[in-house]
Amino acid sequence: MRLLAVLIGILACGPGFAAEPFARASIEGAEGIVPGQQVHVVVDVFAPEFFTSPPQFPLFDVPDALVTLSTDRAQNLMQTIEGTQYAGIRKSYAVVPEKAGSFQLPVVEIDLGYSSNGNSTKAIVKIALPSFEVGASSHQPAMPFAARGLTMTESFDRDPASLKAGDALVRTIVIFAEDTQAMLIPPITLGDAAGLARYVKPPLLADGVKQRGIGRTVETGSTRTETVVYTTSSEGSFSLPSISYSWFDVDGHANTSATLPAVALVVAQASAGERLPPKLDDDRAPSSDSGPRTGLLVVLLLGAVDLAAALLAWRRYPAIRAGLKQLRERCRNSPLRRLRRLRTIVRVGPDPAIYRALQDWSGSLGFRSVSDWAEAQSNPRLAAQVAILERRLFRSRDAQLDRTVLASAIERPSVERRASKGPLPNLNPTAERPLLPPLLR
Repeated sequence: MRLLAVLIGILACGPGFAAEPFARASIEGAEGIVPGQQVHVVVDVFAPEFFTSPPQFPLFDVPDALVTLSTDRAQNLMQTIEGTQYAGIRKSYAVVPEKAGSFQLPVVEIDLGYSSNGNSTKAIVKIALPSFEVGASSHQPAMPFAARGLTMTESFDRDPASLKAGDALVRTIVIFAEDTQAMLIPPITLGDAAGLARYVKPPLLADGVKQRGIGRTVETGSTRTETVVYTTSSEGSFSLPSISYSWFDVDGHANTSATLPAVALVVAQASAGERLPPKLDDDRAPSSDSGPRTGLLVVLLLGAVDLAAALLAWRRYPAIRAGLKQLRERCRNSPLRRLRRLRTIVRVGPDPAIYRALQDWSGSLGFRSVSDWAEAQSNPRLAAQVAILERRLFRSRDAQLDRTVLASAIERPSVERRASKGPLPNLNPTAERPLLPPLLR
């Protein structure tokens, strides 16, 4: 009987010794999904004891859907199963279906490392992701954009009712939406304004933006910022047409729209500079004899000065032109302007253009490669984003580049310090530093 009890105890404890990592997957809010809505597929990966290397969540393709890996920080979990403590990591995918129908998600393989009896062990966990159904809504347009809590605001750099001919009016429109991604927010349709020239700047996209809601609540979402510049060369009254932006409200399951009212512009004629009459220092009238002679002498003197200046400028024209060109290049390629151009490329440019701009920037600072420059900055955020960019270009696109973090991490180069003067003289004499002092005559 005692031997039988020992055998039963060993068999009961067997699963604890053979603990293996596993994964679970679920969908948040699987009911009432419509085309264009962001579906969150949550994956929890568990391993006994603790992870020695984090799970690598791969991207996958789904027909008629856009799949991205959430950029939010992974959530740590703890769970005890049959007396064995498991460490877990939660990550989520964002799947955006483009049409109605049934969407079957594939089986993904997740690489990880965990501790087994004090040893680091590599493992691959396979998990079948759940499927979901997308239904068509009768109130939803053909090209849907589904989100939550969308707001649209605008601002001007000056009063539109107090303009003058030739002034430029900058209009900034910001679209904020929750539970979506900035790259999915459609552009704004701007109406034509008669009599006004319009220039639209490239949009600025940002994710993870916090905005104060009703009361003291703070909502997190994505933004699309559009900047439009209006100019006119004539006076009069003009009108910027109203803007209507359609979107599908996921909470209300209804198509709605955000609007901006029409804006009236009043442009006045630019006032010409007033000419002031000359003021004489001496109120006494000049004599009839000295007046013509003095005026003629002044005219001849001014003519001689103008002729000398023109002759000097003609002789020195190549040097003056070269100096002006060098000054313009120096101003255009100043560190501050080059930094602004680089940050603009990082925010709106494609990945290859960003890497070329970083190569030019690091090369001008004397570094052989972008990686050497990133390591020399002693900035973990910069090094991490550069590593993600190189991974996206040369390996795979399974990581998401945070353009805002990369742009803010790039700083102006510090001024190099001059070499400190050594305590010993130079070994070889030079013209500037002779070995022996000159002989006195």
